[in-house]
Amino acid sequence: MNKQQLQELIYNYHWQIKEVERISRILNNIDGPQGAGTAQYGIEATLPKPNTKEKSKAEIDAMGRREKRLYERYIRFKENVEIVESLADHLDNDFNQIILDCMMEGMSLRSIGAHLGISRYKVGELKDEMIDHFCQICHFPQHFTKEKSTC
Repeated sequence: MNKQQLQELIYNYHWQIKEVERISRILNNIDGPQGAGTAQYGIEATLPKPNTKEKSKAEIDAMGRREKRLYERYIRFKENVEIVESLADHLDNDFNQIILDCMMEGMSLRSIGAHLGISRYKVGELKDEMIDHFCQICHFPQHFTKEKSTC
């Protein structure tokens, strides 16, 4: 992953995390008509409920085309969200963490600069240094919590 892709991944975080939640609700039938408050009585009420959001191979095979597409997007976006959230662990400067958090919220360089009281050019320089730092770390995958390198 190059510098531009990493920056795009950070800026896409704010809508991808919302999409992960939306797809999760759809796949788990929380928003659907059958999952809305169906009461269980007798022995079924005492049985353990599944606490996993991952689907088994049999469940994936039984899905329709739309659900499969949603599930694939869910997995892809969830990985992206986890990668971006792991980036904050590699920053030691609070100022850079604030810039990363603002970028993750989708704020522009101008609004980040206004928020921090510095010029947008300075924010751009700090952002570039931070992304360069991430790309240098990416060459050493043991620094990441995930096994695969993000850069």
